[in-house]
Amino acid sequence: MIKSRSSLIIFSIVVSIVNATVPGTASANEINQPQKKKTQFNGGALYPRATETRDLRRLDGIWNFRRSPTDPEYGYRNGWYEQDLEKTGPIIPMPVPASYNDIGEDASLRDHVGLVWYDRRFHVPPWWSKMEQRVWLRFSSVHYAAQVWVNGKPVTYHEIGHLPFEVEVTDFVNYNSSNLLTVVVDNTLLSDTVPQGSIRDIFVGNTKIRQEQSYTFDFFNYAGIHRSVFLYTTPQAYIDDVIVNTDIQGLTGFVVYNVTYKSTISSTQCLIQLYDKNGTQVAGANDCAGLLELGNANFWWPYLMHPEPGYLYTLRASLLGPLGELIDTYSLKVGIRTVTWSNTTIYLNDKPIYLRGFGMHEDSDLRGKGWDPVLWVKNFNLIKWVGANVFRTSHYPYAEEIYQLADEQGIMIIDECPGVDTDIFTDALLEKHKQSLTELIRRDKNHPSVIMWSISNEPRSQNVKANAYFGNVVKHVKSMDLSRPVTIAIAQNYLIDKSGQHLDVICFNRYNGWYANTGSLLNIAAYVVDEATAWFRKHNKPVIMTEYGADTIAGLHMLPEYVWSEEYQVAVMSEHFKAFDRLRHAGFFSGEFIWNFADFKTAQTITRVGGNKKGIFTRARQPKASAHHLRARYLALAAADAGAAPPAPALYVSDHAPLARTEL
Repeated sequence: MIKSRSSLIIFSIVVSIVNATVPGTASANEINQPQKKKTQFNGGALYPRATETRDLRRLDGIWNFRRSPTDPEYGYRNGWYEQDLEKTGPIIPMPVPASYNDIGEDASLRDHVGLVWYDRRFHVPPWWSKMEQRVWLRFSSVHYAAQVWVNGKPVTYHEIGHLPFEVEVTDFVNYNSSNLLTVVVDNTLLSDTVPQGSIRDIFVGNTKIRQEQSYTFDFFNYAGIHRSVFLYTTPQAYIDDVIVNTDIQGLTGFVVYNVTYKSTISSTQCLIQLYDKNGTQVAGANDCAGLLELGNANFWWPYLMHPEPGYLYTLRASLLGPLGELIDTYSLKVGIRTVTWSNTTIYLNDKPIYLRGFGMHEDSDLRGKGWDPVLWVKNFNLIKWVGANVFRTSHYPYAEEIYQLADEQGIMIIDECPGVDTDIFTDALLEKHKQSLTELIRRDKNHPSVIMWSISNEPRSQNVKANAYFGNVVKHVKSMDLSRPVTIAIAQNYLIDKSGQHLDVICFNRYNGWYANTGSLLNIAAYVVDEATAWFRKHNKPVIMTEYGADTIAGLHMLPEYVWSEEYQVAVMSEHFKAFDRLRHAGFFSGEFIWNFADFKTAQTITRVGGNKKGIFTRARQPKASAHHLRARYLALAAADAGAAPPAPALYVSDHAPLARTEL
C-alpha cells in the first residue's frame, strides 16, 4: 500500500502562491469594457487584522443602492461613479454585507439580471497620512463581477464571486474630506464564467424590458456585496504573505514557514515567534523562511477525535529594520497537523479518519449569501450537536470567518471552488477555472481545517474534453499545494466519467430513492455498495459519497413513509446507513456526506417548494426528524472509531429491565 506523504523538504518548496491575474472577460459581460483592467494582486492573501503597525476599519453598514436601467451603459454615460448615487435618481438603502435579492418587496429586484450600483462615503484618519501608511481597500466577496471607483477614479476590477480582492488606494483618498466609494456589480453568468450560465433578452414588442438568467446548478444565484469591506493600512514596507506548512514526527511538531514582504529598505530581516494557547513563546527564528521545531507539541485534531480538538498556536511574523526597529508585524493561527492518503485511506496525523459530514450552502432568510456571524455560530453549534466532523463548501468558497471558526472548533473542510456543473470545456473557461483555484488556495492555504481541495461539483465529465481539462486543473492545483488531496464531486456514472483518473480521492453524488427509483427503498443499500465498489476497482483510490438524500417538508408525516414526508427522509437515510456500514468494513470507504445541512433557496421550478428541502434542518435551523436520526448515527460512529461504547440516548427511554411482580 503506497502512502503519499508530503515531506518537510516538499513543504518548504511546493506551496508557490503565484500572483493572480484576472483574465479578460467575454464581450457579453455588461460591465463597461473600457473600464475593465487586468488586476495584479499584490496582497489580499492575508486576512486583514489590526496590529501594532496596521490599522483596520470596516465599511460594513447601510449603503446606497440603485439598479441600472435595462441599458447597462446608462450609468457610465451619466457619470454615476463621479457623484453620489442619490444625485442621479431614486436610491434605496442596502445592507452590506448581504445579497440584494431578498431585501426589497418586488420580484424585479429578486430576479434582477445585470448591473446594480452601490455607493457610500467614508473618512480616512489624517494620522494615516502623517505616519506614511499605505491604504488598502479589500472586498471579501462581490458576486459575480465588480468595478470599483474611489472619488470617481477607477481603482480595480474583479471577476469570480466568493473570493476576496483588494487594491492600494493611498493615492486616491482624501484625508481632509470624505471619500466616495462606488461599486458596480454584475451578476450575469455566461459560458466562460465560473460558474457558468446563459442569458436571454426579454422583449415586449421591439422594446427590451429585461434580461433573464438561466443556469443548471440547483441554488439561487444570489448577488451583491456578500461579505465585509475593509479599509486597512500597512507601513510602506510591509509583510505581503505568510505561507505555513506543518509536519509531525512522533511527539514533535514542525512548522515550515515562508514570509514574503515588499520593502526598499536595505538589511530588512524577519523575527518569527510561535506562541501556545497560553501566550507562552515556544519557538522562534530570525529568518524569513525556515523551520520551527516543537517537542511535545499539541497537534490539531478534529472534533470528537481528541479531548482538545482544534488546538491552535499563534505565529507572529515581524519585519525589522537594520537597527532592529519594528517595521511591520502580522499574526495568524497555526494548527500542527498532517494530511496524507493511500490508495484506500485518508490519514490525519497518521491516523485513519472517517468523514461524517454534510454538503452545505451559505444561505439564509433575507441575507441570502451575505456573511452573518449569528447564523454561522449557530451552524457550528448544530454541526457539533449532530456529531459531524466535516463539511464541504458546496459549491463555492465560503467566508473566511467560517474557516477560522472551523480551525478553532476542529471541524474539517473539503474546500470547493465555484466550478459547479462545469461544461463546454473551452480554453477561456479553463483559465478562469484555474484562476478561481489560484485565488482559493492563496486565501485558504494556511487553514488546518482544510483537508482537501474540490475542483468541481458535478461537471459534465462524460465529455471527452473533460479528460484533458481536469488533468490541467489538477496539475495547476498540484503546482501550488502538494499537502492536500484533490477531488471532484462526480455525478456521472463511473463507466463514462473522464475525470477520476486525475484525482487523489473519488467523491460521488447519487440520489437513489429520490431522483432514481423515486419512492422505492428497495435495493438502495445494494446500489450504493455496488457503485462505491466499482469506483474503487476502477481507480484504486479512497471513495467518499458526497451527496445523497431526499426532499422533505418539515411537519409532513405519512405512515407508511411517502415521498416528501419526514418519515421517508429518515427511511432513505437508513438504507444508506446500511450501505455505509458494509463499505466501512470493506476498507476503502472514507466518508459519508448527507445532502443537505439545511434547506436553501433555489430558482423557481415546479420540483422545488420554495427551494431545496433536502436539509436535515429547516432554513430557520430547526431540526427535522432526520437531524435526530443522523445525530444518533454520527455520535455512534465517532464512539466506534474512538474505541468507545455507543452514546446513551439523548432522552431517557427505558432501563430495559423486565417487569417485576410481587404479591403484596
